[in-house]
Amino acid sequence: MPLTLRTRPLPRRTRRSRHRRAAALLASAVSVALLGASAPPVPLGLGDRLFPYLGNPGYDVASYDLSFTYPGRNDKPLQAVTTIDAVTTADLDRVNLDFAHGKVESVEVDGRPAGYASAGEDLVVTPDRPLRRGSWTRITVKHTSDPVPAKDQDGGWVRTTDGLAMANQADAAHLVFPCNDHPSDKAMFTFHVTAPDDYTVVANGLPTEAARTGGRTTWTYRTQHPMATELAQVSIGHSAVLHRKGPHGLPVRDVVPSADAKKLEPWLVRTPDQIAWLESKVGPFPFETYGVLMAQATTGFELETQTLSLFEKNLFTQPAYPKWYIESIMVHELSHQWFGDSVSPRVWSDVWLNEGHATWYEELYAEEKSHHPMIDRMKAAYGESDAWRASGGPPARPKAPAPGQKISIFRPNIYDGAALVLYALRQEIGRAAFERLERIWVQRHKDGDAGTADFVRLASAVAGHDLTGFLDPWLYGEKTPPMPGHPDWKQAPAKQAPRKQRHK
Repeated sequence: MPLTLRTRPLPRRTRRSRHRRAAALLASAVSVALLGASAPPVPLGLGDRLFPYLGNPGYDVASYDLSFTYPGRNDKPLQAVTTIDAVTTADLDRVNLDFAHGKVESVEVDGRPAGYASAGEDLVVTPDRPLRRGSWTRITVKHTSDPVPAKDQDGGWVRTTDGLAMANQADAAHLVFPCNDHPSDKAMFTFHVTAPDDYTVVANGLPTEAARTGGRTTWTYRTQHPMATELAQVSIGHSAVLHRKGPHGLPVRDVVPSADAKKLEPWLVRTPDQIAWLESKVGPFPFETYGVLMAQATTGFELETQTLSLFEKNLFTQPAYPKWYIESIMVHELSHQWFGDSVSPRVWSDVWLNEGHATWYEELYAEEKSHHPMIDRMKAAYGESDAWRASGGPPARPKAPAPGQKISIFRPNIYDGAALVLYALRQEIGRAAFERLERIWVQRHKDGDAGTADFVRLASAVAGHDLTGFLDPWLYGEKTPPMPGHPDWKQAPAKQAPRKQRHK
């Protein structure tokens, strides 16, 4: 999701990626998971530096099967059933799930009733017998899913003028359904959404069925690639679904308000060429489909939900921004399908790899297609970089979110500040090596997760020499290093504030 110029009030991950994730997260968290059943339930977490209680140790999710029943109003809870298939990575007397905004009606583990209790933002499940390490387990939770946000909760369901959509980044999927809500634990998803016949439902992946019964339709979608919980998307509304072909026959489907389909078509028709442009830079599109969801809602951001990016409809219908700029924002979200979705961050401090790359290709597209030189934006970003680092932290060590504002990790330091790191790297190793690095990166880590150390190692291998000493100050330093090739670039005066931009 981009910082923009707007300001408004079983197939499973490979064994390799699973082992890497375990090495990257705090080992102490796993030991906490092995609680005796007699101890009081407590919230756990994977020890993420920015979200310590996000995710849970002791198991690895292979798939989610989510069922939602929409009542025809977006101010009433949906009835829901979440089924999780997972393999245990430790002996467990209890299983902690992330879930914080819904009423739990029952829980089963492997078909048998299980105990449950809330602890912080966790749902703590106690099966009737311990789960042994290396065993498969199925957890079924019958619950409600409330689209009306609670106080101090940000994200999850987004209420549109005609229904609902989702915006789960960074840590809000567990406001919608029970899950292991951390991007390092990717899984396959199946969605079953029942709604009155006059609604259209679209979700991540491809449709498999639409069954009509008694004035209601149950829509089923399945992903063909693993997905992080924060990237889940379900759109329920009075929508038109517009189909077209992308490169190599890729199915492209866009979801727009039915009344606005003709008005929005000039924007939507650009997507296949944008995909082809990005494929020329980084390689084949990584998923089974793509499209744009234009929601009638005020969110303040756009979001790279996997295979179906979320946009505010008004971005395309209000004359506030030039066409070249809006199209570059479309490319920003599209870039995330490679950087952030296919290759997910191992921990949230690695989010610069998502946003820095998406900002990079947003700027490169504007340069190549609309003659807005990247170097101008890079020079401007360099001038503000020290101020961004002071307020938000270095790109690879962002400051923790502000109290009650969990998405405030999305500051300029991980957008233009991180794109500036990539520009410095290209200056250092040359264009050809940089472009080779980008292609290898997305191919090597496809459908998995990766971190900053992985990127530094791969950049060093491609360059043919160790780049740790060069990249560490750019990634972790309090001050911005000199820019290779531009000794004249200077920081702006301290009194100059960073330009305001949209989060996400």
